[in-house]
Amino acid sequence: MLHIIAWLIVGLIAGWIAGKLVDGHGFGILGDMVVGIIGAFIGGFIGTALFGWTVTGLNLGTIILSVIGAVILLTIIKAVTPQRAHI
Repeated sequence: MLHIIAWLIVGLIAGWIAGKLVDGHGFGILGDMVVGIIGAFIGGFIGTALFGWTVTGLNLGTIILSVIGAVILLTIIKAVTPQRAHI
């Protein structure tokens, strides 16, 4: 149970930070969690493949890897979705 809570907290923090870095705003609590948790998987995969680092628990290293993964996710999403014209 504590692992699930830790993932949700990491997801919320990472998603919020990534949203601020990429779009200048967050996506609400649920959206930030989803972006952050998916980002943790991406960051964990990249961290393990390149440096042997893993995403474990609620610590600074996990949050950093999760933010990196979430930024990559949001950047890809922005690149493949059409931009809306501002009137």
